[in-house]
Amino acid sequence: MVGSGMVRLFKLAPNGKEHILHVVGPGRTFAEAAVIGGFACPATAEAMEDSDLALLPAESFLAFLRSDHQACIDLLAGMSTWLHNVVDLLEDVVLRDAAGRVSRHLLALADENGRVRLPAARRMLANQLNLTAETLSRTLRRLHEEGVITSEREAITVLDRERLAAVSDGQYPLM
Repeated sequence: MVGSGMVRLFKLAPNGKEHILHVVGPGRTFAEAAVIGGFACPATAEAMEDSDLALLPAESFLAFLRSDHQACIDLLAGMSTWLHNVVDLLEDVVLRDAAGRVSRHLLALADENGRVRLPAARRMLANQLNLTAETLSRTLRRLHEEGVITSEREAITVLDRERLAAVSDGQYPLM
């Protein structure tokens, strides 16, 4: 469980290529499925910044779940959200081009004012979207040139949600 800070979960291929699966922030947990399923954790976790983490021993965690049905339901809800995110990731990689992936990600993270604080270094964001850092930069620059976003060092502002949604759905011939 993450108390403070950020932890990235990633897979490392035999050739050294890395893919970020998820970034976990304060109040969130990870590796529950491995504990419940009794298998090794399929990903590597690494703190992205100074972080406070709590390790819940498997037996204590399982005993807690056996004693609290609401906790089981809450855990299932969290795991369902994770599964939904994995399906979204698969859909993005298979069905969307770079502009569609970036656009969809920006729409998901934008606050009510259209501001998106980049949660990690841009290379990590590129990795999470299964893009190279160069492709991410080029895509953000094109979205900026088209007037869909403004891009600063640590934040992006969505100026035109409708066009960004169209790019996300592959309906706007931006790229």
